[in-house]
Amino acid sequence: MENARESQAKWYVLHTYSGYEMMVKSSLEQLIENNHLEDSIFDLKIPMEQTIEEKNGKRKVVERKLLPCYVFIKMIYSNQVWYLVTNTRGVTGFVGPQGRPLPLKDDEVRKMQLEPVVVDADFAAGDTVNIDAGPLAGFVGKIKKCSDTAQKATVSVVMFGRNTDVEVEYAQLRKINAELPEEAPAAPEEE
Repeated sequence: MENARESQAKWYVLHTYSGYEMMVKSSLEQLIENNHLEDSIFDLKIPMEQTIEEKNGKRKVVERKLLPCYVFIKMIYSNQVWYLVTNTRGVTGFVGPQGRPLPLKDDEVRKMQLEPVVVDADFAAGDTVNIDAGPLAGFVGKIKKCSDTAQKATVSVVMFGRNTDVEVEYAQLRKINAELPEEAPAAPEEE
């Protein structure tokens, strides 16, 4: 029964006040639990992206909101659910005509990566891979460890002259046969 109801659910977009995305998500999770809405609201997501940030001369990979001020919600639309969601603190309304929800199309859901993409991959530690998508596209690295359940691999790439471990989804990786040097070349010393 649960899977049949969830197959009827569609993804919608909520607009929030700036900086309220996490608070709205946790408030909605509490609303679902308190009002027993598990059969109407199935998932909440705030799409994140990994970017490289430089601070005090050091560079690191950080997670940022892909679309600030938006929370994605997978639900079966009803007037009661609309009322409860739009009256949640921090929510300004649904994205759609006159504040009424407009469901995302299937290709939009795929593009936003709201649904998990299961990749049947044969990655293993030690494999050399090319990162084909995301902020690290174009990097080549060696897999240090794999998580088939999370569909992610920890990949060691040479970034800014040194080896850096990054977590990458299987869907963004392509196995290649070329061998990489074990360590990054030493950075030239400044005089």
